[in-house]
Parts: sequence; C-alpha cells; structure tokens
Amino acid sequence: MKKSAAVFLVSLAAVMLLSTAALADSEDTLQTLLKGDSESLKIVVMLTAITLIPSMLIMLTGFTRIIIVLAILRNATGLANMPPNMVLIGLSLFITYFVMSPALNKIYEDAYQPYMKDEIVLEEFTQRAMEPLRDFMLKQTYETDLSFFAKLSGEDPNSSADKLPDSVVITAFMTSELKHAFAIGFFLYIPFIVIDMIVASTLMAMGMMMLPPAMISLPFKILLFVLVDGWQLTIGTVVKSFGG
Repeated sequence: MKKSAAVFLVSLAAVMLLSTAALADSEDTLQTLLKGDSESLKIVVMLTAITLIPSMLIMLTGFTRIIIVLAILRNATGLANMPPNMVLIGLSLFITYFVMSPALNKIYEDAYQPYMKDEIVLEEFTQRAMEPLRDFMLKQTYETDLSFFAKLSGEDPNSSADKLPDSVVITAFMTSELKHAFAIGFFLYIPFIVIDMIVASTLMAMGMMMLPPAMISLPFKILLFVLVDGWQLTIGTVVKSFGG
C-alpha cells in the first residue's frame, strides 16, 4: 500500500533530527531524551523535526543538485524571474520525492513503523533510518571527496566508506552534489550560448550594433527549448544522473 508524501517527509525529518545530534556527538542529550515518556518523546521529535525539513532536504537528499540545475537552466535561457522561485522549489521538491522514494520507503518500513509500534527504541530507529540514506549518499559521492574529508577529520582515507562517520559522508556528499550540478549546468548552457553567438554575429554583420543581442536571442531560446521538449530532457537528465 502506498504511503503519503507527508508521512515520508515526517519520517525523514525525524531521521535528520537524530542525525544532527549524532553529528554533534551529543550522546548526553540523546540519553536524556531516551529517559522521557515514550509518547511525549515521539511528539517532541516529530514537531521538532518538521521545522528542520528544509535543512534536511539540503543535507541528505538530491534536492541541492536538482534546484541548482534548474536555476542554471533559468539563467541560461535569459529569463531572470521565469519560472518564479516558488515554482522551481516546488518542482525540485517533487523531483526529490521521486528520486528518494526507494530510500524513503525503506525508512518507513524498517524504521518508522517499528518505532511507532514501540518495537524498537529511539537509538535503533536512528540507526535503521540512516542506513538507506547513507547508501544513497555513498552512491552519489565521489571517492576523492570521501578521502579528502576523511583526511581532514583525522580518519584513515583508505578505510571502507561504511566505517566513515556520518559527518564525513554528509559533507562529502554535499560537495559531490555541487560538482554534479555544475557539470550538468555546463552542458545546459552550451546550446543557449551558441544561439547568443549566432544572433550577436548576425546583428554585427547587419550593422545593428546598438540593438541588444539578448533581446533578439531570447525568443529563439524559448522556441528551441519548447521544440526539443526541454523540461522533459532536463528533468530526465537530472533523474538519470542519480542512477535512476
């Protein structure tokens, strides 16, 4: 049976709240929480986690790559405010949900449901929930980034990725996401730059140097983007870049 996106986001939020505590090595805080009432603890965890969803999306999912690619695409077309930021963020959220569905399903089934049924404790819930997220992040992270941050943190850069702490994995993952996003954005820019060059050369040859090339090239960019079904190509490229 399919679960709602809201449940997935809440479960992911809870995971990130707990992983944030792990990153800060706040074992005393975690132990204090574990001593509290079970039902009250769940309510506090969920309410607090909901407020951390924006940060969690950036840290542990493909949202960063997706939103950067869409923003680069908007700049490449020359449309500074179209689509609006709200539209880009909304589209990025749903593409992120699509990409992360396998990991979120596993979190829901292996961690969220057992925890809500009081079959596991909070600490075990954290460990189970982080496993699919770590698997996802490690698949998207360059080995050079893992080695670099492992070395900076004092860990053995040659050790297995499974043995590296979450702080190293998350930081390396975010760095790799930036690299992926800019690499895709570079290729998105090329056809639009070609159109700008052709229009600028044509205007110069016609002696119309006072006419801004961007004013003439903009309709041609939009026309090209529509004709090649640019949104489908862009979204398909981004999703496939995650190995989907």
